[in-house]
Amino acid sequence: MKYQLALQFHANSIADYDEMIALEDELIEKLGSLADVDGHDCGSGEMNIFVHTDEPRKVFAMIRPVVAKRKLIEILVAAYREIAGEDYTVIWPVGYTKRFRIT
Repeated sequence: MKYQLALQFHANSIADYDEMIALEDELIEKLGSLADVDGHDCGSGEMNIFVHTDEPRKVFAMIRPVVAKRKLIEILVAAYREIAGEDYTVIWPVGYTKRFRIT
């Protein structure tokens, strides 16, 4: 897979962590062989789910309704980069101007 898609959410509690695990499980089922959900991390007030894919925009189009259904879309920033790259391209929210980084 050529790209890493990162889904980043604000998080501060065990309930947030539990929600991330449930979302990760749902994404594994939803995406099938189109992408590999490659794990997660938490810390510094954020949680991240990582997805490896050759088609980050197409995969995000599949992920977005799942995140919206869980009422997490307002706290989501989604970005991708080449697996070996360092700079992310933000694809959600539209018009996001801050520098995306994993802390």
